[in-house]
Amino acid sequence: MDRIAKIKEFLVANPADNFLRHALALEYMKLGEDTAARELFEAILTESPDYVGSYYHLAKLLEKMEARELAIAWYEKGMVAAKQAGDNHAYSELQAAYEDLVY
Repeated sequence: MDRIAKIKEFLVANPADNFLRHALALEYMKLGEDTAARELFEAILTESPDYVGSYYHLAKLLEKMEARELAIAWYEKGMVAAKQAGDNHAYSELQAAYEDLVY
């Protein structure tokens, strides 16, 4: 069974599992299914704004999709969430990506 099918199978039992939804979004990205990945990342962060790991991936995806202003906004939201969570590593990664895009 391929990864996407396996993750979807797990999601049937746990549809709100952010780890699984994040993993599914990453699999979609690998296949170039950017819209599906974006929708998943946005759903995760709308429902669970403290799920810090998805901000970077969503913003990078938006950069790839040439949605620069949206990417900037998600990096900024991610930095706020990482700071609130005390996740300095995620904050640094988000800040570096943000600065690369803005400056």
